[in-house]
Amino acid sequence: MLLTDPVTLAFPPGTPPRPDVTLEPLGHRHAADLTAAREGLEYAWYTVIPESVPAEIDSRLRQRDAGRMNPWAVVADGRAVGMTTFCGIDQPHRRVEIGYTWLSPAVQRTGVNTAAKLLLLTHAFETCDVIAVEFRTHWHNRQSRAAIERLGARQDGVLRNHRIGPDGSLRDTVVYSILPHEWPGVRRHLQARLDRP
Repeated sequence: MLLTDPVTLAFPPGTPPRPDVTLEPLGHRHAADLTAAREGLEYAWYTVIPESVPAEIDSRLRQRDAGRMNPWAVVADGRAVGMTTFCGIDQPHRRVEIGYTWLSPAVQRTGVNTAAKLLLLTHAFETCDVIAVEFRTHWHNRQSRAAIERLGARQDGVLRNHRIGPDGSLRDTVVYSILPHEWPGVRRHLQARLDRP
């Protein structure tokens, strides 16, 4: 299977602990839920929060059609509560980045993100046979850096002056990755986190 193939990612029926979290190929059918989920997201100068959910869906679908991104809606208990993607897709070299993720404040720190990452990583390593999954974030986004480190990803380095932000500020990007030989341990770690009451 290609990294760009649109597919629903879900835990097998009856599999604890979060069969209620699925990743559905992103579409405009998710717009109303995602617009509601966006409420309450706190802006920080180092993050980008979509101003218009329909416009963001259009943007991600254009990137999907160009083969640069595979976007999903994060669905919990039957409603879309955020977005995530495979991005930076390098199919010939079997590498991918997981990014452009945001979740409703109502589901942050509830296990939804952990479950979504477990689904994405399982798909990447076990279905798409990747040789590396990458994560990137702003140097100043300590919440994101901590979340990536909790997944078990290892820091590869920092790309200094990597991007110019909308306000003209320069972004240092922290790069993390997980490799195939690390995946079994990461999978056990994520499953154990989800198994906690």
